[in-house]
Amino acid sequence: VINTELTSHETTIAVVEITKRLDKIPIECNDFPGFVSNRLLMPMINEAILCVEQKVATIDAIDQIMKLGMAHPMGPLRLADLIGLDVCLDIMNVLYSSFKEEKYKPSQLHVSMVKDGNLGKKSLNGFYNYD
Repeated sequence: VINTELTSHETTIAVVEITKRLDKIPIECNDFPGFVSNRLLMPMINEAILCVEQKVATIDAIDQIMKLGMAHPMGPLRLADLIGLDVCLDIMNVLYSSFKEEKYKPSQLHVSMVKDGNLGKKSLNGFYNYD
């Protein structure tokens, strides 16, 4: 449930109640670029790409560390491929232009992969090959 500066308390209550009647779990946050999920997820994906770029670890090692060590259902690089590297890059660019913070600046590897058409699963090539 996204609250804006113009959202009345009554509207929020009504949306929360409708959501519950639909057997869904309402979660509130305020209207900001990236909301909560993208502000947390995209810098993590970007950092994973930086780890590849800087040769900190292999693609598989990075994903396995996050799966086995952090209990993520899939690694950030596999997830980026699934979302689409172009979509991830677009989100990072929105966050970077909105906040002007270095943590949202897309890695050069990410930019070049998208430029080269390596978009992840939808192009059959990203961090993984999907042939």
